[in-house]
Amino acid sequence: MTDRRAEAVRALARNLGHDFRDPALLEQALTHASVGEGAVRDARGRPFLDNQRMEFLGDRVLGLLVADRLMRDFPSADEGEMSSRLHALVDKAACARVAERLDVGPAMRLSPGEAKQGGRRRDGVLADAMEALLAAVWLDGGIDAARAVFTSAWEAEFASNPKRAITNPKSALQEWALGQGKALPTYRIVERTGSDHAPTFTVEALVAGYPPLTAQGRSRQDAEKAAATALLQREGVI
Repeated sequence: MTDRRAEAVRALARNLGHDFRDPALLEQALTHASVGEGAVRDARGRPFLDNQRMEFLGDRVLGLLVADRLMRDFPSADEGEMSSRLHALVDKAACARVAERLDVGPAMRLSPGEAKQGGRRRDGVLADAMEALLAAVWLDGGIDAARAVFTSAWEAEFASNPKRAITNPKSALQEWALGQGKALPTYRIVERTGSDHAPTFTVEALVAGYPPLTAQGRSRQDAEKAAATALLQREGVI
């Protein structure tokens, strides 16, 4: 690990507020799949372990922690509102914003090509790493440690929760488009990245006469919902 990256990893650990008993978990969470299977980690020839499996676990850890917080913060909310709020708090954009605030990018281990292409600033890369970091904390210190990191890291996201939660953003966008005298919105897959068990979809939402907007999600449907929500927010509908 170069001195610059070593300092970035130490700074990230301080920002997380968690003292890792097993630093290897932190290193794995920060290792992007682009590093490549079979790459050498140390003089003993042990291979790198990338963060894809941790991302899978971290996605579930995040969902649990957000759902638990929403249950306590919104005791009168129905299931639809809770689901809408949860989606806004766990989507790729939210995870990437959290990662940026914690300075995850400089601490990541990427292939030279991925780093040259701006991987340290790419939302999908940062979001996946953030989820992997939650999993690493969970594995290292248990649910209480993960909740402590989550509570601090996601506070700004809860503070800026959408002004109006909507149960079905695609239907809301459709109604708005028709109300503007426009045709129905269209959606197009721009990119599909990640492994088969943890893919990331980038989808473009378009309403005729308005600039298109892209968003990411775990599935095509999630990405379409995220894009519809973002477009509604951009146009001041919600």
